[in-house]
This record gives sequence, structure tokens and C-alpha cells, in this order.
Amino acid sequence: MLDVTSPLLAIKDLQAWYGESHVLHGVNFDVREGEVVTLLGRNGAGKTTTLKSIMGMVAQRSGSVRFEGRELIGSAANQIARAGIAICPEERGIFASLSVEENLMLPPVVKPGGLSLERIFDLFPNLKERLSSSQGTKLSGGEQQMLAIGRILRTGARLLLLDEPTEGLAPVIIQQIGKTIRSLKEEGFTILLVEQNFRFASTVADRYYVMEHGRIIDQFSNAELDANVEKLHDYLGV
Repeated sequence: MLDVTSPLLAIKDLQAWYGESHVLHGVNFDVREGEVVTLLGRNGAGKTTTLKSIMGMVAQRSGSVRFEGRELIGSAANQIARAGIAICPEERGIFASLSVEENLMLPPVVKPGGLSLERIFDLFPNLKERLSSSQGTKLSGGEQQMLAIGRILRTGARLLLLDEPTEGLAPVIIQQIGKTIRSLKEEGFTILLVEQNFRFASTVADRYYVMEHGRIIDQFSNAELDANVEKLHDYLGV
């Protein structure tokens, strides 16, 4: 039985390579159940590679990735998904030839507790309007992002990895994504969020880790955000 005081996700000395390129250099952080934790950093810092390494989508990795006390290093991506982790990638991965409904229904349910279609439509009313009439890639960028998030909510995964969910979206859609993340947290989901927009992150996150050159170089809570704004400007170049 999982010790309730232990992290839901614990990353220790995570290393990752793409061929000869050593991308992650001993990443260490944890995520507790029910938290929204944000990885901040410039492009190329290693944030996306960290998410992919957690999911087993990077062929060469070492160190430790423990979820609910279970070691995932060495497990295949499909086994990790069945353990209860889901990723919403930056590129969204919408299937062009499928309708909105077909895209939503495609991922299998891997654990009990996934959201019903009705609840997903409560979060994203636009999707219900487009359910059977639109192919996935004929949606707006914001609607595609809603579909990509909605799709993983059916699976029963309790840890959601969201990669740049607000990138390129209009402010009104960003507000809706933020509202959705807060609602999911209230419903018991745990979220690891990759973001460059710390102003958006500040509306949803409990804690932050800052990445640079494949390492965690700083961390702080949301309550400490104001005291760290100047450092964040330096870290993120904003």
C-alpha cells in the first residue's frame, strides 16, 4: 500500500539521450497527489524530454521514475499508460481523418475513474457542438487543444502530463484551459504541466521547478512566486 506521505511521482537522477546527444543530466523532483506542478524553462531546457522520459517515449534513459511507489524505468510506454499516467503532447496528435467523437473515443480506458463524455463536454462545450460534424484537424487551434486534453480524461489516468497546453492560443481559450485545470485538480487529478508562460502557470500551479540545460536549477511554491519574479525573468528571458 502506498504511503500517503510519499510523492505520487518521484524522479531521481533522470538521464536521457537522443542518440549521442545527452539531454537530461540528473533531473530530480517530485509531485504529490492532487498537486499541479509546473516545469518552467526556455526552449531546449529539457522540459518536453522529461515528460517523454516519464512516459517511456525516450529509448535511452536511466535513473529512477517511481509512480505510486512502482519503478517505471525499464517499462514500455503502453505499460506506463496502464499504470495510470497520460500525456497530452505539445503537437496534440489529433487524427485528421477522424471526427471529434472518434478522436475522443480512440484511447482505451485503462483504469476506473475516467471522466464521462458528458463531464468532458461540461469542461469543453465547444467539443459537443462539433462532435460528429467535424474532422479533428478542421477545428481551431483552441478546439484541438481541448480535444487533446479531453481525449486523455476518459482513460482513467490520474496523473496528467500537459505539454505547453496554452501555446499559440487566444487569451479567452487560455482562460478556459486554466479553468479546466483548476476543475480537474478539484476532482482529484494530479497534473505535471510544462509551460513557458509563468503568468498562466501562476493561476493554476502549486509549485514550480525551473529547468536549464537538462537540470533542475531552482524550485519554489506559488506563495513564493512574487519573491522570485526577477529570477524568473532572468531564467526565462522575458
